[in-house]
Amino acid sequence: MEAEQYKKNCLGFDMIGIEYNAYFPWIVQNQIQSAYDQAHTKYRCIYVLANSIGAYFAMHTLRTCNIEKALFISPVLDMERLILDMMIWANISEKELYEKKEIITDFGETISWDYLCFVRENPIKWDIPTEILYAEKDELISRQTVDSFVNSHNASLTVMKNGEHWFHTEKQLLFLNQWMKNVMGNLPVDRALIHKG
Repeated sequence: MEAEQYKKNCLGFDMIGIEYNAYFPWIVQNQIQSAYDQAHTKYRCIYVLANSIGAYFAMHTLRTCNIEKALFISPVLDMERLILDMMIWANISEKELYEKKEIITDFGETISWDYLCFVRENPIKWDIPTEILYAEKDELISRQTVDSFVNSHNASLTVMKNGEHWFHTEKQLLFLNQWMKNVMGNLPVDRALIHKG
């Protein structure tokens, strides 16, 4: 569980981890909202730590909640762009997706017309101060998408040279751990960290 992996970088925090089986935001949002409501009754300050698609889920669900700061690792910041990119990679047109509703790609992802429609009908509005860790060689999220988000939001960006979307090598994990320690340092006591993997 990633929450356990990150605990050593978050001394003094009570971490609330969220595990989910579904990948539809309209389903996952109930789990995230429940974790936030639980933390909100106990803690003065709440922070969010999210990885990849977890960042999109967090922004969708917690956009109106009282969050002190968000920490995003390789975040999906523009879900529509990612879906459209995957459609290009799989040579799928919008007409074809509309007609078939769901298409399983050769690279193992299922692309859903309902998901694309949901994303378009529920644009993200995110005003929470955010720290982003991005990998230079991220194969899913373009640097252009990240820069566009940082330039239009209250966000700071750290880039790991030669890093990948999934931080997994010893060198990548050392970089991630140091980034997290730097960001988490000097934060007030009495706080909870909601982790969304």
